[in-house]
Amino acid sequence: MTIDAKTPDEYIEKLPDERKTVVSKLRETIKNALPDGFKECINYKMIGFVVPHSLYPDGYHCDQKLPLPFINIASQKNFIALYHMGIYADQKLYDWFVNEYPKHMTTKLDMGKSCIRFKNMNKIPFDLIAELCQKMTPQDWIELYELNTKKS
Repeated sequence: MTIDAKTPDEYIEKLPDERKTVVSKLRETIKNALPDGFKECINYKMIGFVVPHSLYPDGYHCDQKLPLPFINIASQKNFIALYHMGIYADQKLYDWFVNEYPKHMTTKLDMGKSCIRFKNMNKIPFDLIAELCQKMTPQDWIELYELNTKKS
Protein backbone atom coordinates (compact mmCIF):
# COMPACT_ATOMS: atom_id res chain seq x y z
CA MET A 1 0.00 0.00 0.00
CA THR A 2 1.77 3.14 -1.22
CA ILE A 3 0.50 6.50 -0.09
CA ASP A 4 1.49 9.63 -1.95
CA ALA A 5 1.74 12.42 0.60
CA LYS A 6 3.88 15.50 1.02
CA THR A 7 3.61 15.69 4.83
CA PRO A 8 3.12 13.22 7.69
CA ASP A 9 -0.28 14.79 8.42
CA GLU A 10 -1.35 14.24 4.82
CA TYR A 11 -0.07 10.64 5.00
CA ILE A 12 -2.24 9.94 8.04
CA GLU A 13 -5.24 11.70 6.50
CA LYS A 14 -5.06 9.32 3.52
CA LEU A 15 -5.07 6.19 5.69
CA PRO A 16 -8.18 4.04 6.14
CA ASP A 17 -10.07 5.18 9.24
CA GLU A 18 -9.20 2.05 11.23
CA ARG A 19 -5.48 2.84 10.87
CA LYS A 20 -5.42 6.59 11.48
CA THR A 21 -5.50 6.40 15.28
CA VAL A 22 -2.83 3.73 15.64
CA VAL A 23 -0.43 5.30 13.13
CA SER A 24 -0.96 8.69 14.78
CA LYS A 25 -0.18 7.21 18.19
CA LEU A 26 2.92 5.46 16.85
CA ARG A 27 4.06 8.70 15.23
CA GLU A 28 3.55 10.69 18.44
CA THR A 29 5.30 8.01 20.50
CA ILE A 30 8.36 8.24 18.27
CA LYS A 31 8.32 12.06 18.05
CA ASN A 32 8.11 12.40 21.83
CA ALA A 33 10.82 9.82 22.54
CA LEU A 34 13.51 10.55 19.94
CA PRO A 35 16.48 12.60 21.11
CA ASP A 36 16.77 16.12 19.73
CA GLY A 37 18.17 16.46 16.23
CA PHE A 38 16.06 14.00 14.25
CA LYS A 39 13.61 15.57 11.79
CA GLU A 40 10.21 14.24 10.76
CA CYS A 41 9.36 14.17 7.05
CA ILE A 42 8.05 11.97 4.28
CA ASN A 43 10.82 9.60 3.28
CA TYR A 44 10.39 6.85 0.69
CA LYS A 45 6.62 7.47 0.73
CA MET A 46 6.48 6.73 4.47
CA ILE A 47 6.53 8.84 7.61
CA GLY A 48 10.22 9.19 8.29
CA PHE A 49 12.51 10.37 11.05
CA VAL A 50 15.86 11.31 9.60
CA VAL A 51 19.15 12.99 10.39
CA PRO A 52 18.80 16.22 8.38
CA HIS A 53 21.50 17.55 6.07
CA SER A 54 22.11 20.35 8.60
CA LEU A 55 23.55 17.71 10.97
CA TYR A 56 24.90 15.30 8.35
CA PRO A 57 25.61 17.08 5.06
CA ASP A 58 26.75 13.86 3.35
CA GLY A 59 23.18 12.56 3.33
CA TYR A 60 22.20 9.00 2.51
CA HIS A 61 24.89 7.17 0.54
CA CYS A 62 22.35 5.64 -1.87
CA ASP A 63 21.10 9.14 -2.81
CA GLN A 64 22.99 12.01 -1.19
CA LYS A 65 20.13 14.42 -1.91
CA LEU A 66 18.16 12.52 0.73
CA PRO A 67 18.75 12.96 4.46
CA LEU A 68 20.09 10.00 6.43
CA PRO A 69 17.09 7.76 7.25
CA PHE A 70 16.66 6.39 10.76
CA ILE A 71 13.04 5.33 11.45
CA ASN A 72 10.08 4.96 9.10
CA ILE A 73 6.43 4.11 9.72
CA ALA A 74 4.36 2.60 6.94
CA SER A 75 0.84 1.33 6.57
CA GLN A 76 1.30 -1.84 4.53
CA LYS A 77 -1.44 -4.06 3.13
CA ASN A 78 -1.61 -6.49 6.08
CA PHE A 79 0.25 -4.70 8.85
CA ILE A 80 1.71 -1.50 10.25
CA ALA A 81 5.49 -1.48 9.83
CA LEU A 82 8.13 0.22 11.92
CA TYR A 83 11.52 0.32 10.20
CA HIS A 84 14.40 1.10 12.56
CA MET A 85 17.83 1.35 10.94
CA GLY A 86 19.60 1.29 14.31
CA ILE A 87 18.29 -2.22 14.96
CA TYR A 88 19.58 -3.22 11.53
CA ALA A 89 23.06 -1.80 12.10
CA ASP A 90 23.62 -2.55 15.81
CA GLN A 91 23.44 -6.21 16.86
CA LYS A 92 23.38 -5.28 20.56
CA LEU A 93 20.36 -3.03 20.02
CA TYR A 94 18.66 -5.74 17.96
CA ASP A 95 19.31 -8.31 20.71
CA TRP A 96 18.07 -5.91 23.38
CA PHE A 97 14.79 -5.35 21.52
CA VAL A 98 14.22 -9.06 20.85
CA ASN A 99 14.83 -9.84 24.54
CA GLU A 100 12.63 -6.99 25.81
CA TYR A 101 9.67 -7.64 23.51
CA PRO A 102 8.26 -10.66 25.43
CA LYS A 103 8.35 -8.61 28.64
CA HIS A 104 5.83 -6.21 27.06
CA MET A 105 3.77 -8.44 24.78
CA THR A 106 2.14 -11.87 24.80
CA THR A 107 2.08 -12.00 21.00
CA LYS A 108 5.00 -13.39 19.02
CA LEU A 109 7.46 -10.83 17.63
CA ASP A 110 7.12 -10.50 13.84
CA MET A 111 10.36 -8.93 12.76
CA GLY A 112 12.86 -8.83 9.93
CA LYS A 113 16.32 -7.30 10.19
CA SER A 114 15.03 -3.72 10.46
CA CYS A 115 11.26 -4.12 10.09
CA ILE A 116 8.92 -4.73 13.00
CA ARG A 117 5.48 -5.77 11.74
CA PHE A 118 2.29 -5.22 13.72
CA LYS A 119 -0.58 -7.23 12.22
CA ASN A 120 -2.83 -6.67 15.23
CA MET A 121 -3.17 -2.92 15.61
CA ASN A 122 -4.48 -3.35 19.16
CA LYS A 123 -1.24 -5.01 20.22
CA ILE A 124 1.58 -2.52 19.78
CA PRO A 125 4.09 -2.04 22.63
CA PHE A 126 4.20 1.76 22.57
CA ASP A 127 6.24 1.99 25.79
CA LEU A 128 8.87 -0.38 24.38
CA ILE A 129 9.00 1.57 21.12
CA ALA A 130 9.51 4.79 23.09
CA GLU A 131 12.36 3.16 25.00
CA LEU A 132 13.90 1.93 21.73
CA CYS A 133 13.73 5.44 20.27
CA GLN A 134 15.65 6.87 23.23
CA LYS A 135 18.61 4.54 22.78
CA MET A 136 20.32 6.33 19.90
CA THR A 137 21.06 10.01 19.29
CA PRO A 138 21.58 11.45 15.80
CA GLN A 139 25.33 11.52 16.51
CA ASP A 140 25.29 7.86 17.63
CA TRP A 141 23.47 6.93 14.42
CA ILE A 142 25.87 8.94 12.22
CA GLU A 143 28.89 7.22 13.82
CA LEU A 144 27.37 3.76 13.46
CA TYR A 145 26.23 4.49 9.90
CA GLU A 146 29.70 5.67 8.88
CA LEU A 147 31.31 2.68 10.54
CA ASN A 148 29.09 0.36 8.47
CA THR A 149 29.15 2.22 5.14
CA LYS A 150 32.62 3.72 4.92
CA LYS A 151 34.69 0.61 5.48
CA SER A 152 37.93 0.77 3.54
